[in-house]
Amino acid sequence: MATNSETSNALSLLGDLTRKALAAGADAADAMRVDAASLSVACRLGEIETLERAEMGVLDVRVFVGKKQAVVSTTDCSKRALDELIARAVAMAKAAPADEFCGLAAPELVAKNWPSLAMADEGVLDAGRLIAQTRAAEETARAVKGVTNSEGAEAAARVTDIAFAASNGFAGSYRCTGYGLNATMVAGDGTGMERDYESESRVFAADLPSAETIGRIAGERTVKKLGARKMPTAQVPVVFDPRISGTLLGHLSGAISGAAIARGTSFLKDRLGQKIFSEHITIVDDPHRARGLRTHPFDGEGLLPERRKIIDRGTLTTWLLDLRSARQLKLKSTAHASRGPGSLPSPAPSNLYLEPGVLNPAELIRNIGQGFYVTELMGYGVNGVTGDYSRAAAGFWIENGTVSFPVSEMTIAGNLKDMFLNLAPANDLQFLHGIDAPTIRIEGMTVAGV
Repeated sequence: MATNSETSNALSLLGDLTRKALAAGADAADAMRVDAASLSVACRLGEIETLERAEMGVLDVRVFVGKKQAVVSTTDCSKRALDELIARAVAMAKAAPADEFCGLAAPELVAKNWPSLAMADEGVLDAGRLIAQTRAAEETARAVKGVTNSEGAEAAARVTDIAFAASNGFAGSYRCTGYGLNATMVAGDGTGMERDYESESRVFAADLPSAETIGRIAGERTVKKLGARKMPTAQVPVVFDPRISGTLLGHLSGAISGAAIARGTSFLKDRLGQKIFSEHITIVDDPHRARGLRTHPFDGEGLLPERRKIIDRGTLTTWLLDLRSARQLKLKSTAHASRGPGSLPSPAPSNLYLEPGVLNPAELIRNIGQGFYVTELMGYGVNGVTGDYSRAAAGFWIENGTVSFPVSEMTIAGNLKDMFLNLAPANDLQFLHGIDAPTIRIEGMTVAGV
């Protein structure tokens, strides 16, 4: 992985490339380099099935000729290859269709300084440690009474260095790390088999729960699903487990993406400044949250992001904007540009989360006579234009305020506009995925056995 000296050299190289692009006929340019190393291990029935190490070094150059742009990528950083890359990028931009909204940020808008963030530890890729974690997780899970088979355990570690420079004067770099561990078990046999899992990801290796904890939870969850039933069609409260409650925020972020708003393809396109949740709901996007899985010091266009209340006491306060969508909407960028190798910037949230409520999960469901506690969603049946929502689901039936017995082969349906208005959170928020919510209760959804 890149040392401080290598990072400095990368920024120098990127700066040289943008200057060469200008000399070759571009009006503006930016360049990004991503260096990543990862190690992953998969274990099943006590045996190591895969041990893989991957290393990647990709360099992007984006050039602008008038209102035209092109982006090209390479893994070959020899002088000859980079010279050819610049020439090819400029030629492609000249031939590209015009886009009146493309372009870099004005020099006075780019980030000059940013906070020091907790985004990376020592970044050691230790195969021995990952092997031990997978074996311990699987062994613990298989020891849970009722577990009959294993789909295995997997552990992974990655270290990524990102450097970015542009002809508007921006230059910056950062390192991030990530660690993950999961286990998936099987219980029962024949047509009565069930599977479930536990999965955890952290920025710092020391923050990851123990392999034994992950394995035990995976095993216990799987056994609890045995004897699942299908329930008849009804309109009842639906409670989303924290494992999947963040998906609702994912639908929100897609609906308030500047790109969708500019196209007019969002069910929230006319709702800016209006209440779309109850007044008890606040949803925050925090790009600088310490140890956040989606933390970053600057966005994909060199702008300084900031913590925002996307939903403030129920009111939608902003769209998620990159430069292009901001220009389309005659607004300012909210520094939500995300960019990967070989792609143009597009709006995306950072560490997005729903602030917790005051009731614990048991209190949240205490007055539910009949309801559905959802722990798993399958398929994708969400219409971003209308807000219509329909997903296959599994979990547990709620009777008289208690999570009672497992159910499967169910569907849940509603409309996100109504679901948002009738949403109530518990107090058990944990930062597990980068887009997170506590246990959520939604009134009046339609559930049915399939």
